[in-house]
Amino acid sequence: MLVVLAAAVTLVVTVLRQHDASPVAERCAASIDGTRWFLAPDQSDNAALVAAVGVRRTLPARAVTIALATALQESKLRNLSGGDRDSLGIFQQRPSQGWGTPEEILDPVYATGRFYDGLAQVDGYEQLPITEAAQAVQRSGFPDAYAQHEGVARAYASALTGWSPNALTCTLAEAAPGSGSAQALVARVQRDLGDLPAQVQPSADGEIDVALDAGPLGPETDRTRLGWAVAQWAVAVAQPLAVTRVEVADQVWDRSDGDTWTTITDAEPVGPGSVVVTLAG
Repeated sequence: MLVVLAAAVTLVVTVLRQHDASPVAERCAASIDGTRWFLAPDQSDNAALVAAVGVRRTLPARAVTIALATALQESKLRNLSGGDRDSLGIFQQRPSQGWGTPEEILDPVYATGRFYDGLAQVDGYEQLPITEAAQAVQRSGFPDAYAQHEGVARAYASALTGWSPNALTCTLAEAAPGSGSAQALVARVQRDLGDLPAQVQPSADGEIDVALDAGPLGPETDRTRLGWAVAQWAVAVAQPLAVTRVEVADQVWDRSDGDTWTTITDAEPVGPGSVVVTLAG
């Protein structure tokens, strides 16, 4: 009996230790109107791209909401290599319907741009229900399905276009030391947002700081909002790019406590339109 009891105690201790060492449940969240909406990190990464293309084109947040709701319905916000018949990519566009070559459609920047091109041809799309606006572009067999994604799409669109500051966070596992690359970050910025001014320098603790300027994205009067757009874009792409910290205005997102933004207390606030992204160095 004593042997059995000892074995049971050992089993309980082992289970507890395994539980303590369990990996972080990685997810991103965007808040709006008191509700939090969750995406997996790879979905958040694609949402950042879709929104960034809209910001770069100076489109309204409503356009980004429609695009995100469409992508969520068509592909669950993932760049799929197949689908119904010859459908491909994040918007499940079909080469046979004139959307482009398979290679083009599988480029999410191209696919997103083509969606926005189609949306721009829809008169008054900003005032239309999402189902009608998305259907006018996609010609789906299930047009009403887009409506179910409006809440999450609006939350991420509002955050990623900068209209909802400190609304987007990501809870992620610790980045591996040395996994960050300033070159990779700047290349991704240029792909998604365009040629933003960037300054790279080592930080005091051996990581890498990349200072970005959102100025080219819009007028001077929008610098604060555009800074938040770039900052929350950086949080949304934190997993693949090994981002550990994002600073904007007087707020900071830190990967070690990724579920919130906090006030900067150890340094001066970042200037309007400026964003400092720290990478695991």
